[in-house]
Amino acid sequence: MFLMRLSVGPSIMRRHVLKNVWRSFVGIKRNPDISSVYSTSSANLRDSLLQENTFSDVLVDSFGRMHTYLRISLTERCNLRCQYCMPADGADLSPRTHLLSQDEVIRLANVFVSSGVSKIRLTGGEPTIRKDIEDICVRLSSLKGLKNLAMTTNGIVLSRKLPNLKDAGLSSLNISLDTLVPAKFEFMTRRKGHDSVIQSINDAIEVGYNPVKVNCVVMRGFNDDEICDFAELTREKPINVRFIEFMPFDGNVWNVKKLVTYKEMLHIVKTRYPSLKRLQDQPTETAKNFGIEGHEGTVSFITSMTEHFCAGCNRLRLLADGNFKVCLFGPSEVGLRDPLRRGATDDELKEIISAAVKRKKASHAGMFDIAKTPNRPMVHIGG
Repeated sequence: MFLMRLSVGPSIMRRHVLKNVWRSFVGIKRNPDISSVYSTSSANLRDSLLQENTFSDVLVDSFGRMHTYLRISLTERCNLRCQYCMPADGADLSPRTHLLSQDEVIRLANVFVSSGVSKIRLTGGEPTIRKDIEDICVRLSSLKGLKNLAMTTNGIVLSRKLPNLKDAGLSSLNISLDTLVPAKFEFMTRRKGHDSVIQSINDAIEVGYNPVKVNCVVMRGFNDDEICDFAELTREKPINVRFIEFMPFDGNVWNVKKLVTYKEMLHIVKTRYPSLKRLQDQPTETAKNFGIEGHEGTVSFITSMTEHFCAGCNRLRLLADGNFKVCLFGPSEVGLRDPLRRGATDDELKEIISAAVKRKKASHAGMFDIAKTPNRPMVHIGG
């Protein structure tokens, strides 16, 4: 029934919502105040890691931020062509021989985990199109010290792989969906598949993921009229809807006029749901999390543009071609694939990683500077 309800046209859909039928950023300068923020946001994490004997200065930057979260892009390929992710004429893909093999992914992941990474998120492109995705999950989830293995997916082919992924140790799941209207989905993604994504959300709940996180990039004039429709999805299902501010990447025709700010989105949700209440966030949380009275799920806001969370950033990124990024918005990359293939030891790889982490800046550039800074398309970076 949930699938049927989400597949109707926008006017009918909104009427059903009203009847509750859907129930099934600026840069930081280094100063005393900011230093205090960095110290506060990392202190609890440092103490916890020390107690668990997993502390390593390899992943600590010059601001004291401890990086315990690694995002691994498994492929540059994707079965959708989302407008905010991929240029209209497509993105140049790396030759297959330039991409990390399964063994190389596991080897590098182990280097990071042995240095203190406790969470890995698999991204793409679209990670589920890798034929060895289940094997990768089995091997990653077996790494000593890894506590959470997550994945972000567009959900197109997820449903048929869910049971095996769950058994393979995939512990949490984000599914991207930017509209509840099939026609708008096809316009944004340049592909069909809306029903498949909805089915994947339902199936993920069915196999026990709680919550199922639904990532929604909000763009003015496209889906900003659906914000409350998405919030309604949380009423009777363990769904965490994550509203994401539109961000600039190479080829996505970023325009500040498309940006719907966190404050705007919050106002829209609070107007509809006066009981909206801020929840306790973790020090390294990228999202501002809220609950709605009477709703099983929650809503969150990712405010990368207007209220960045660089002070508590604990994220690193390993791209499908073996390049290493310490900041999503930073153009700098360090190659790990070639040293690995030349026979570098784990300690030598850690030296390369540590040097890159130490060069990480206090924060990413301001919103307008980001838009002018060369960077890869999102499909290469993996979010």
